[in-house]
Order: sequence, then structure tokens, then C-alpha cells
Amino acid sequence: MIGPVTEQAKGAAAERPLGLYVHVPFCASTCDFCAFYQIEPTAAAVGSFLDGIEAEAGLVEWPGPVTTAFWGGGTPGLLAPRDLARLAEVVRGRAGGPPAEWTVELAPASVTADRLAVLRAAGVNRISMGVQSFQPARLEALGRRHTREQVYRAYERVRAAGFANVNLDLMFALPGQPAEEWESDLAEAIALAPEHLSTYCLTFEEDTALWARLAAGQVKLDPEREARFYELTWARLAAAGYAQYEIANFARPGRACRHNLNTWRMHEWVGLGPSAASQHGGWRGANVADLAQWTEGLARGERLAKDRVRLTPALLAEDALIFGLRANEGVDLAAWRRRCPEAPWDEAAGRLAGLEAEGLVRREGTVFRLTGRGRLLADGVGAELVGSFTAPSSARPPGAAGPPGGAP
Repeated sequence: MIGPVTEQAKGAAAERPLGLYVHVPFCASTCDFCAFYQIEPTAAAVGSFLDGIEAEAGLVEWPGPVTTAFWGGGTPGLLAPRDLARLAEVVRGRAGGPPAEWTVELAPASVTADRLAVLRAAGVNRISMGVQSFQPARLEALGRRHTREQVYRAYERVRAAGFANVNLDLMFALPGQPAEEWESDLAEAIALAPEHLSTYCLTFEEDTALWARLAAGQVKLDPEREARFYELTWARLAAAGYAQYEIANFARPGRACRHNLNTWRMHEWVGLGPSAASQHGGWRGANVADLAQWTEGLARGERLAKDRVRLTPALLAEDALIFGLRANEGVDLAAWRRRCPEAPWDEAAGRLAGLEAEGLVRREGTVFRLTGRGRLLADGVGAELVGSFTAPSSARPPGAAGPPGGAP
């Protein structure tokens, strides 16, 4: 049984935000670009997953009440309405009701009035829809199973169900995609007037169909072309009133994703489900990316975590730099010195000074931010900062460089 959340605990949550990420690993098919753990949604697999989520939630030493929740995948919207309701009870139990921000990812083809009604009744208040493109040929090339018409129909259903906070995911720099086509995608997305837009440059992840095409020489990387797409995106969305608050994320005033902001600011989050990552209680790790192994471990009363590392002040501070610089608000070194005084700050200050000399970061008092050029080279800036405080670690938090589905 999950105990009640007290009013005192709710008050403490304002000081220490706690995120909950639930990885729902079910997909009807695998998109060519996707490297997230996913399986076919059979009745047996779904039942095992739901039992496992309830069991894992009972094993967690919760640092406090949940303030933000995010369901990613996979495709959470493939769950039947009754299964969505059951999953929602776990979240409500840990938050003492609906979290302040509760996001669920939906694929356009899985959006139905019944599913939306269950989510709305549970207290979900933010929908993130994976559009990727409005061009039929691009959707087919990416392995997406929805059509342009389904995008519009799904969006209308989301609005009709009463959701006032909607994000659309889009992808650019796709193989063979001209800039004019991307401008058309942006124009269509803006015309729908969502509160939030996430725009991702196509990345080639190992063990994906796109990676195989890259290895075979069927597609090629073109950093200069990607930079032009980035600049076009930033200019077009700024003109439309969407403020950029992170490399890939843009929002109307007050609509930035709180869950992801808390992650990039190195607060705590709990990950439930196979392959979900967690950062709380002084450690970081990820569940095994296998439904059967995950449920077997839970049956023994164990959370199976891989890449489990102790979250030292040095590692926390280093990741605050790497991930925090991706956000427009930047990183306040004075605040982080107070939060992690034990970290070796002189080494980090030296690396930041070097990046400043190269024109990649700028300093405003004690706050460091990426310059325009630095934003175009953000991954390289992050790589330069790895090892500023620690030896390079494989246990970096997910979600800053990739889609929100990888975000906790």
C-alpha cells in the first residue's frame, strides 16, 4: 500500500522538486531513428508491466511527494483506457493527487476520446504528441505509422478533451529534406498554436535502422547543413512568439516543461519501468532494459539498476555545467559553489575560461551561458566539460540532448 502524502511533505516539495518518469515500453512498430527500449504490447506483457510498476513503486525509498510526472516510451497511448487509469493511480498515490505538471506522450495514431477522457479525469494536464513531420514522404521514411490527417484529428481531440497545455515534437535535417519543407512543417505547427514545441535535429543512434544506413553510406552527416536548420528554426519560432529556453525546446510564456527543467537543474527524480533512469537518495542508475528481467528482479524485492553510481558533489556539479548550459538561463557558478562546495571548482573555471576565449560561452557576473555559436556546437561544449570534476562517467542523466521520451 502507498501511504498518504502529508501537507508538511507537500510544502517541502516546493523546496525540493521531485520528478517521476514512467517508461512505458510498448510500440506497435520501431521508428528508424529510435533507440529507446520497446516491445510489442501483448496482453501478457502489459499485465506484467502494470504489476511491475506497482511493485517497483513500493520498493522505492521516496524522497518526498512527486511534483512533476512524465510518461514516455514507447507509446504510452497504446495502453487501453483501463490500464491508463491503473497506471495513473500509482502517480496519484505518490503525489497525493495529480502532480502540478503531468505529461503523457501520445502518438497521433493512438489518440482516442476514451483514452483522453481517462487521462483528463486522472489529472494529466499536459500532452506531448510525436508529430515529427507533416510530410507524408518523410513520415514514411522515418518509419512513423501515422498520417498527416491523423495528426490534425488527434490534435483536435486533445483540445476537445480540455487539454490546455500541448507540446508537439518535430524533427529536422532529415535525409533529403530541403529547408523549404522544414519551414512548411514549422508553419503548420505554429498554425495549430500549441503552447510548446520541441524541435530535434535528427541523430543517428547505434542499433537503429538509420545508423545502419549511415554505416552503409546511404546517408551522410552534414554539420553545416544542420547549423542552417538550427538557425532557421530559432529565428522562425522567435518571430512566432515561442521563447527558446533550451537548445531544442520553445514555449509560450509560462509553458516551459517543468519536469525537464528540474532534470536539467539536477534535482531528484524516480524512474519506474524497464530502462527508466533515476537520480535520488545520493545515487544515479537505470533499470535493466528488459521487461522479463525487470519483473523477475521485482519479484525478489530488487530494483535492478545498471550503471549505478554514487552521486558525489563533483559529479552533480559537473553535470550541472554540461546540462545546465544547454538551457538559456545558463549556470550560476556561485549558486553551485554553495550547493556543492566540495567540488574542485578551479578546474571547471579553467575550462569555462577556455570556452569563453573561443567565443562559445559568455559570462554575466557569475552566470555562464552559451553564445549563439556555442548553441550550434553545444554537444562539443558538453564533451569539453566532461571530466571537469570527475573521470568521464557513462551514467549521465538522459533527456537533455535527446527527445523528451528519454527524459525522466
